[in-house]
Amino acid sequence: MQRSLEPVVGVFSEGSHEQVVYCQDSASGLKAIIGIYSTALGPALGGTRFYPYASEEEALHDVLELSRGMAYKNSLAGLDLGGGKAVIWGDPELNKSEALLRAYGRFVQSLGGRYYTACDVGTYTWDMDVVARETRFVTGRSVEHGGAGDSSILTAWGVFQGMRAAAAHRWGSPSLRGKRVGISGLGKVGKYLTAHLIEDGAEVVGTDVNPKALDWARHTYPQVDLVPDTTALTTSDIDIYAPCALGFALNDETVPALRAEIVAGAANNQLAHPGVEKLLMDRGILYAPDFCVNAGGVIQVADEIEGFNFERAKLRATKIYDTTARLLAMADTEGISPATAAERLAEQRMADVGRLSVIRV
Repeated sequence: MQRSLEPVVGVFSEGSHEQVVYCQDSASGLKAIIGIYSTALGPALGGTRFYPYASEEEALHDVLELSRGMAYKNSLAGLDLGGGKAVIWGDPELNKSEALLRAYGRFVQSLGGRYYTACDVGTYTWDMDVVARETRFVTGRSVEHGGAGDSSILTAWGVFQGMRAAAAHRWGSPSLRGKRVGISGLGKVGKYLTAHLIEDGAEVVGTDVNPKALDWARHTYPQVDLVPDTTALTTSDIDIYAPCALGFALNDETVPALRAEIVAGAANNQLAHPGVEKLLMDRGILYAPDFCVNAGGVIQVADEIEGFNFERAKLRATKIYDTTARLLAMADTEGISPATAAERLAEQRMADVGRLSVIRV
């Protein structure tokens, strides 16, 4: 989404969020915010991010931006679900506990099904199993508890499909064989994306702030070139840049230095502020919008609501290729950025389907 850190978006801004809920339980230390951007297409679905924000304002900003992004993502993915998100303010390594997660689950339950939660940065399938002890409005549970398991699997598959569609648009072929792909973030999604790329014949350059992720890459895929940081990655000789960590990866510093022809990655909110999409266009860099190509994970956890079937979910995630191709073609035809094209497609579906709620049945 094309948003910036300043100023913080007001909750009561025109066309803004339906509901924002602050959740606090002193005994467990829970401090959480749940943002529901839209339920025009159905109950809001979006993960829970557990992160040590510098301030309450930063946490609020993140939940507002992420919940808005989920509304667009779910719409573009063809899901009958609205957009929501939650953030838990704290360090998951220090503050996460059964009591805290169960307290959070009770707050989710109190919304009566307006919001379904799932995993995100700092939360995992086993955390959702704990949350589910207090609410039925949770997805992304472990396979042992009847859930879809790790949503990173189809997130990576969807990014791979979006990347293939962008390659076909730019170079005339969806094959990534011989292309050099730089992945920033070799963790939850990046490791699966690495596997798909190597299987397709691509060369992979990677980096991560977590030494464990780097050790995994060295031992699992020794052919991956590891560089010290994201700056070294973006300024290296790569064809495709895949931001797979936190947001705002595309900004006034990174875009002018970027040597890749395509950006397609799993991170949310990659554009640091309005205008970055124009910087990318001016430099001839093709941007596959994050909320389109990274929708595989939400497709996976949404399928769990129906009774999870992996092959069915994978087929749905594979269609990210077609959606990406469609919006890139639309951007060219209308002379707009791919980000704007994606937003228009998502907004049109929300308007067309959302209006049916006024028809009494």
